[in-house]
Amino acid sequence: MTEKATTEDTSTRPSDGGPMVRAEGLHRSYGSGPTAVHALRGTSLDIARGELVALKGRSGAGKTTLLNLVGGLDSPDRGRIVVDGADLSELGERGLLELRRDRVGFVFQSFGLIPILTAAENVGVPLRLRGADPREREERVALLLALVGLTEHAAQRPGELSGGQQQRVALARALANRPSLLIADEPTAQLDAHTGLMVMELLRTVVRSEGATALVATHDPQLLDLADRVVELSDGRIVERERAEHR
Repeated sequence: MTEKATTEDTSTRPSDGGPMVRAEGLHRSYGSGPTAVHALRGTSLDIARGELVALKGRSGAGKTTLLNLVGGLDSPDRGRIVVDGADLSELGERGLLELRRDRVGFVFQSFGLIPILTAAENVGVPLRLRGADPREREERVALLLALVGLTEHAAQRPGELSGGQQQRVALARALANRPSLLIADEPTAQLDAHTGLMVMELLRTVVRSEGATALVATHDPQLLDLADRVVELSDGRIVERERAEHR
């Protein structure tokens, strides 16, 4: 079997029934010499299937770096990451692209919506990239917009929506291809406290209804309370793991 074929098979193989995420001994530095920034220093983390894990820590603690590594947007200097049964180090560039397209959904604090597209069109972008049947795409978009409570805003563009509504569109878009893992980096940072709490509650509800797993970086204590487990990063290391009492 050729290397290319191996990469494609690895990225599309069924899960092995283990944790959704297994990160082992991750190290990631930027730069070199005395000015190097050591973002992660031997970080290890398992996330069970169906679990919503909140990642907390001060700015510079390594939260975004860890999210980027788990999502296949970056590679560790050392260590191993397995997502939904796939070892990311074995995938190659094409395999990583397929993983990000089909099995991982991303939600960022900046929303990242395309201004000239309507809410429905923004949600449908991942399905278009996958080449989904138009009828399937329309049905999926309608379902997701209903799930996030935006059916009546389907024809509006981002500039016509509030910040909370835009983030709900971004959440629906992240779920378009039915990802196994949802990664959210400070998804409520640009929202007021009330709206942010509503979005986080919605994220938890949607993760449950879609049968997904979620890793969410946040610093808001109210939002941390909604997670199944809270993991704290400090100076590139995990210093605390806490299971939420309300679960």
